Amino acid sequence: MKTRFSWFNLTSITFGFAFLYIPILLLVIYSFNESKLVTVWGGFSTKWYGSLLQNQALMDAAWVTIRVAVVSATIATALGTLAAITLVRMGRFPGRTLFSGMIFAPLVMPDVIIGLSLLLMFVAIGFDRGFWTITLAHITFTMCYAAVVVQARLQDFDKSVEEAAMDLGATPVNTFFQITLPIIAPSVISAWLLAFTLSLDDLVLASFATGPGATTLPMKIYSQVRLGVTPEINAISTILIGIVTVGVLTAAYITKRQTDKAERERRRAFGATG
Repeated sequence: MKTRFSWFNLTSITFGFAFLYIPILLLVIYSFNESKLVTVWGGFSTKWYGSLLQNQALMDAAWVTIRVAVVSATIATALGTLAAITLVRMGRFPGRTLFSGMIFAPLVMPDVIIGLSLLLMFVAIGFDRGFWTITLAHITFTMCYAAVVVQARLQDFDKSVEEAAMDLGATPVNTFFQITLPIIAPSVISAWLLAFTLSLDDLVLASFATGPGATTLPMKIYSQVRLGVTPEINAISTILIGIVTVGVLTAAYITKRQTDKAERERRRAFGATG
């Protein structure tokens, strides 16, 4: 069935994308503004990027944010992958409904509720708030996103490939690392990038879980924006946009290569059997 593409659809899409991306484009443009006034163009300059490197408070916050994002995304992706394998491969085991609900609850639960509950738990057990409490908070809410991404890939996975490997003498562990993991690698990478991006963007959970010496970049930017936007904020926001863009393009390239490789192998196998 051919979909009709009207002028109304084109106009709606154009205004939708403009509403989303024009503010981001303006932020990037004004990060190269000569003037100290972020809304008045004073000429092209990169001096605010140099000034940003001398702003120790922003640099410290950025370093904390990147460390938290890398650690939490890695752990969340590993746990989310294991959770997805459990849900897809283990069948109807006792407690499956409860387990599934606990995995996916952060998807629908407000961040304020998650942050407050984590704060009360950290206080109750006497866990000093700081880098690791923020990391644990981010693992809690990004793991479910990783599980959803990997689970979607595993549901379409051809189990006969694993069965053939085990028939040839491979152990379940070897089968997973040599067969299963390479095939689902694009989804695992996508899950990691999604968890990484969500961690970079988080403000609410970090505000509840933070402690002395563990201020993240979103918290720092929010505290400064309340007093007025500075050109350094535009500069560091542009750098973050660049990092995320490069990550997305890299993931798309890796996914395309993996897909093309799998398609070539499938055709080769089909030609050999045909």
